[in-house]
Amino acid sequence: MVSSGVEDYDQPVLPGEGKSDYERYLRTDELLFQTVHQASELWLKLAWSEVEEATRLLERRRLQPARRLLARATLCLEYVTGQLEMLEQLSPWEYQTIRKVLGHGSGFDSPGFRAIRRVTPPLGQALSGLLREQGLSVVELYVAGREHEELYQLAELALAWDERITLWRMRHYLVVSRVIGDQVVGTQGTPVELLGGLIKQRFFPELWQARNRLTALASEEG
Repeated sequence: MVSSGVEDYDQPVLPGEGKSDYERYLRTDELLFQTVHQASELWLKLAWSEVEEATRLLERRRLQPARRLLARATLCLEYVTGQLEMLEQLSPWEYQTIRKVLGHGSGFDSPGFRAIRRVTPPLGQALSGLLREQGLSVVELYVAGREHEELYQLAELALAWDERITLWRMRHYLVVSRVIGDQVVGTQGTPVELLGGLIKQRFFPELWQARNRLTALASEEG
């Protein structure tokens, strides 16, 4: 087979079990790095599991228990984001030693965050279905929010979930920039600056755009 000269970052190069170097590296002996990442994966697993169950509840029109699980899931992401501060305790130079044995391991391979990306769109679809049943647009829901309190609270929780994902991405980008720099290539061959671009992504753009429309409506009435 003729090599293309381009490294295949999809294939793990570290020994051990796991589909990616990220999963294999979680068994590292570097305790601070290991603790933060393993703890984060546990919180992420709880978070996406709660969102997945909340979506099933919404599909069965069980709104109150769904709200409780979404609130818990959002809190999980808050914990994960807070834990990133520990990684800033790594010396930028000493981290280079760790980086050399990461293989192709990257946060993009995080099983927990991949699952979050998988379960979040169905949550939005379930919420949109509830709004359609009531004959409401997102803007109409917010204008008459107190007449549809449960739906209003669900929309706010969905937005909080989306916001927490963005805050995690932002914090992660800043930690990476602080430790290895913001103009370098990561372990998976991805430029660090790409992480900054992901901060602008939204899972529920209609909920965010509704704010612009509400402000415009208020100005028109004023």
